Amino acid sequence: MPIAIPESNISWEAAASISRGAVEHARSQGLKVCAAVVDRHGSLISLLRIPGAPFHSTDIAIDKAYTAASFGLATGEWAKVLPHHSAAVQQGVPLRPRMVLFGGGIPVIHEGHCVGAVGVSGASEDQDVECAEKGLEVIAELPA
Repeated sequence: MPIAIPESNISWEAAASISRGAVEHARSQGLKVCAAVVDRHGSLISLLRIPGAPFHSTDIAIDKAYTAASFGLATGEWAKVLPHHSAAVQQGVPLRPRMVLFGGGIPVIHEGHCVGAVGVSGASEDQDVECAEKGLEVIAELPA
């Protein structure tokens, strides 16, 4: 039985690039958002807030990233997933602290493993998703 297992985790460089890419896209669209990136365990690695973004957006962005990292599932996918579970799960999951069930949180997948996640908040749900996706596009250009 192994005592420890190797785990992949997002680098701070990739996390910073993702959050920067997300807020740069938001700014280009005239949006004021917060972009958070967490590691695979949900610990905050990078956070950027455009001045004027709603105050609650900071915590919501972090929680979106936390939710996406913890399940390896985009937060916007929960509406499709929950109906396939029992009533207890459907009622209980949304009550979990820091659980976000609307779009804007996306896992960072590297070599088939969730290594972290990005969360964006401050604009509409669709705009938050778009900004998060643009942030992820930035790391596609980075060396592995």
